[in-house]
Amino acid sequence: MGILRSLRYASASSLRARWHEKTSSFNSEALRHLLDHDNHSERDRFWEGAKGNELMVPEYNISIAEEREMALKRLKYFCDHNFISVFDFKKNPLKVFMAHELASAIDSSMATKMTVQFNLFGGTVLKLGTERHHEILKGIDTLEDVGCFGLTELGYGNNAVEMETTATYAQSSQSLTINTPNPLAQKYWITNGAVHAHHCVVFAQLIVNNVNQGIHAILVPIRDRNLSPMPGVTIEDMGHKMGMNGVDNAKLTFRNVQVPQTNLLNRYSDISPEGEFSSVISNGRKRFLTVADQLLSGRLCIASGSMMGSKVALAIAVKYAATRLAVGATGKSDEPILSYQLQQNAITPLVARTIALNIGLNFAKTNWSQQSQAEDSSKHAEIVTQCCVMKPLVTWNLEEVASVCRERCGGQGYLSCNRFGVAIASAHAGMTAEGDNAVLMQKVAKERLTEFAKSPMSPKAPETSSKVTSLSNLIYLLQQREFLLNMQLGQAMQSVFGDKEAMFDTWMYKSSDVIQSAAVAYGERLVGEWALDTLASNTEVENKEVLEQLISLYLIHCLTQNLEFYLLHNLINLEQGSLLKHTHLELVRSLSPHLLQIVDGFGIPNELLYAPIANEWEKFNSADNQGEIKKSPYM
Repeated sequence: MGILRSLRYASASSLRARWHEKTSSFNSEALRHLLDHDNHSERDRFWEGAKGNELMVPEYNISIAEEREMALKRLKYFCDHNFISVFDFKKNPLKVFMAHELASAIDSSMATKMTVQFNLFGGTVLKLGTERHHEILKGIDTLEDVGCFGLTELGYGNNAVEMETTATYAQSSQSLTINTPNPLAQKYWITNGAVHAHHCVVFAQLIVNNVNQGIHAILVPIRDRNLSPMPGVTIEDMGHKMGMNGVDNAKLTFRNVQVPQTNLLNRYSDISPEGEFSSVISNGRKRFLTVADQLLSGRLCIASGSMMGSKVALAIAVKYAATRLAVGATGKSDEPILSYQLQQNAITPLVARTIALNIGLNFAKTNWSQQSQAEDSSKHAEIVTQCCVMKPLVTWNLEEVASVCRERCGGQGYLSCNRFGVAIASAHAGMTAEGDNAVLMQKVAKERLTEFAKSPMSPKAPETSSKVTSLSNLIYLLQQREFLLNMQLGQAMQSVFGDKEAMFDTWMYKSSDVIQSAAVAYGERLVGEWALDTLASNTEVENKEVLEQLISLYLIHCLTQNLEFYLLHNLINLEQGSLLKHTHLELVRSLSPHLLQIVDGFGIPNELLYAPIANEWEKFNSADNQGEIKKSPYM
């Protein structure tokens, strides 16, 4: 690192240029193409249009009302420039996820409003509605018709199937009357509801001829064109949150709100003019899973936004670490902190894991999109499990990335304008939205155990004997961990099979750690296999070695985080465990000189990172700017 010494008064950009010189062979653009995966020209169009656009520049010391209007204006920009449309679910589903990535690079509040407007609200009207409902789809695209998604209730979140809101059919008026019977049945956490929404897709227990037909979705007007609440609809603002206050969350209460029977979204179930209920779905639970299916793509939307959040945080932290000088061998402040092992050990494994998860998320998005467009349900259960595991892995990753990067950037990381606070808040929102992560992992473990029980085959060891650190052995060890955890969980459940109460007791009160570990093991193994498939098909020779090292580091990081498991189950010996730890350190050391070019491969233009420490932070601090980047130059 001697070449970097005596640079105390160099600009940040020149310090980064010096770091780049050591790894000139790395092709950042090729990595960007790999990670972006799809809709490349649309991504380029967005980045170019966002440069210099004042609307995209963050502001921090503003009121909640201003934050909310800013989020809406930014969403309107996406709509006006055709970066997202509800019709993309039919024409180009991957574009929906792309839009969430790009939106999250700018404003996670805007991205959340986007998820609800286009996926949960718009997607539900598109997919569960019929021609009589589709007249508002164009208004959804233009924001003339802003909507919200009324599923969660105060007393019913992950157990929404037990919700208490009712929609009672009256034959005399051919109408549905929506009622909130008690405070626990309030629709809760309703994004877009507090200020902007005209409509709500209300989920309710449908009562026809005094028979509860299960949960159905009804399109309910909640505001008129002047944004005044409709009669019988009570809208309460949920107020200030720990972050993402650009999202207008509401509590909704319905008191004898009457809508035409034709407002029932009736693709799968309907009520005839004679008052007879019919459905192509046999029972209430299946109907609920069908009408709530848009939550599945919602999880991919959240994961897409969280993936971009991780890339933004890592790019900011690495760019700062390459320019923040601290004590070197000379005793002077002439060494970038990115050269310290402390910094490298903290950040480099997170870069590797983020890239591996990015590759895995691309596979999950593609699988969901292909199934959706083909209307092929043959692999639906498998794809559901993939989507359910990716959202937790990606949002948990964002939480760790944002927290570690904030700490590794010291006091600068604590300033709002350097964006880690927003990333932490966004991660925490994502971890419990569209299904609490840990609860989703219970579903993943259950589905995987069901499949495992059909064919509990031990993974096949690599055909050729090789070091424990070879890619084939690393993936084999992940497969073995998943297999053994499923065996342990399966045996526990088998011992009480047939006793419903004992099965519940074993699953909910005695096996939680194994359930969570088995689900994570599945996700880590799946991502690892997808990453190896990508490595095998990658033709960019100049990046091949670095990409292989990144994937190796991801796999070894997964193993070393659970080293005691592998030792206790005799999957490795102490010498092999020591080699894994040593190789982890060596990969970090080998990859760290490439970090700047790797984060450049995330494809986010420097000026659109909107963080002074990722740019010319000395220039930013040369004026009194009150911590607002609009008030001081930083490029």
